[in-house]
Amino acid sequence: MATKPAFAQSAQIEHTKFGFGSVLSCSEEYIVIKFDDHGEKKFVLAIVLPNLKKSDRQPPAEKRRASKKKVAPAAK
Repeated sequence: MATKPAFAQSAQIEHTKFGFGSVLSCSEEYIVIKFDDHGEKKFVLAIVLPNLKKSDRQPPAEKRRASKKKVAPAAK
């Protein structure tokens, strides 16, 4: 019988070292978190669980990357 993951996808958490982040996925063995200042990290759930706590903050708005405009080749 499968158990419920410790954190739901997109849950907001706080890690003692890496700060605030959003849960990308969580299984019985692993959790993947996208931290605001440290990027995406994958942890063994049993090891990292004592360092995590749920946060009631609002998820940050996704930053949009500035797209480069394609320059048409010069006519010959």
